[in-house]
Amino acid sequence: MGRQELLLTIEKALSEVLERPVSGLTEDTALFDELQLTSLAVLGMLMSVEEATGISVDPEGLDIDDLRTLGSFADYVEAAIRKEEGTS
Repeated sequence: MGRQELLLTIEKALSEVLERPVSGLTEDTALFDELQLTSLAVLGMLMSVEEATGISVDPEGLDIDDLRTLGSFADYVEAAIRKEEGTS
């Protein structure tokens, strides 16, 4: 999965959990400040991204910095994908 496809996957997950269209985000979009994500929305986003990418995310293993921006979360997901594939 390429970076752009991953960003679109996360955007789609955000649209689902926030129950409103979310598009045109940049990697600098602040997930909590700009999108007003709640902890429940984060869990929903994680489940949706897990399903779309085939990774398994332990919410306890997430750091707040991993969720600061769309780009930082995409970095986290890319690392998790590489780990799952054994190419870290």
